[in-house]
Amino acid sequence: MAGVAKRDYYEVLGVSREAGEADIKRAFRRLARELHPDVNPDPEATQRFQEAAEAYEVLSDADTRARYDRFGHEGVAGTQFHTEQFMDFSSLSDLLGAFFGEDVFSGARRGPARGGDARAVVELTLAEAAFGVEREIEVDVIAACDRCGGNGAEPGTTVETCEACGGAGRVQHVAQTAFGQFVQTGTCPTCGGRGVRIPTPCTACRGRGRRSVTRTVELQVPAGIADGQRLRLPGRGHEGEPGGPAGDLYVAVVVREDERFERDGNDLVSVLDLPFSQAALGTHVTVETLDGDEPVEVKPGAQPGDVLVLRGKGVPVLNGRGRGDHRVVLNVLIPRRLSDEQRELLTRFEATVDGATYHGDDGFLGRLRAAFR
Repeated sequence: MAGVAKRDYYEVLGVSREAGEADIKRAFRRLARELHPDVNPDPEATQRFQEAAEAYEVLSDADTRARYDRFGHEGVAGTQFHTEQFMDFSSLSDLLGAFFGEDVFSGARRGPARGGDARAVVELTLAEAAFGVEREIEVDVIAACDRCGGNGAEPGTTVETCEACGGAGRVQHVAQTAFGQFVQTGTCPTCGGRGVRIPTPCTACRGRGRRSVTRTVELQVPAGIADGQRLRLPGRGHEGEPGGPAGDLYVAVVVREDERFERDGNDLVSVLDLPFSQAALGTHVTVETLDGDEPVEVKPGAQPGDVLVLRGKGVPVLNGRGRGDHRVVLNVLIPRRLSDEQRELLTRFEATVDGATYHGDDGFLGRLRAAFR
């Protein structure tokens, strides 16, 4: 990034000048998850990652941070940064544990690290969500390179033990100060903490041993799942390294709207348009449900907002027994255009009505509210 004016390190990490050590570490991890080459191949992202690594190097060390706070970039001029070392790590997990929780600057190496969790989205129809379905979805995950088998070396070549650290992956630095000698343990800059040296890196993964791949995953969606819920598939996320278990896959469920039904918990609600004459006289009709057409009886004198309940025709209970109901709300249609004969018939009918003709029990709003109880 030579020739480009450096941004304020606090601005690069997105933290305030009062940020503590934990805040700075969290900010760097967040940016690493977004910008590291393991997850973002964009060259611009690589430059931003190096910029964030440099900011973290300065602000995570109390001495260099104090000099930077006092003198700005001039205060840390001449400092030997290790951004290229960060890029040489075999994977994001080796770098700082953004997925796996291992700190690159910790004093000891940890055992096999668990892989990070992956995420995906599946879109379903209402019927698929109600009755369950098997789906194949494609998921982008970090996995061992299939060309080199995960060791980072071009097939036919060997991996050598790092001479600088003796295969430990970490080295000690002795610093002589006015207060005496200080011993610092850090990641080996030669091998990037892997403990091995790769003379001929794999051409597919550039020696990292890992790469982003697209996998097809069989997904079993249980009956009764709702929009916004998640499914967890253990062990189907990013692979662990080295030898650690894979992370989990979380699949967000999106249920498309259905023009026929509204879902209310485990119940379904639909609207039945009924001519006013059939509502007054009563009739037999068929109602569309998730199970197909269902015959129902509309009794004489049906009112707008009346609810017909079809027991057990709703959505199955998720991981339980039984099903919700299907509630049918009556929408009584009033004619907008009348012929002369129809107008005469209605006029004669109107002349015969009395107070008992339109007597009802509940108002329209009461009946409408009952549909959603």
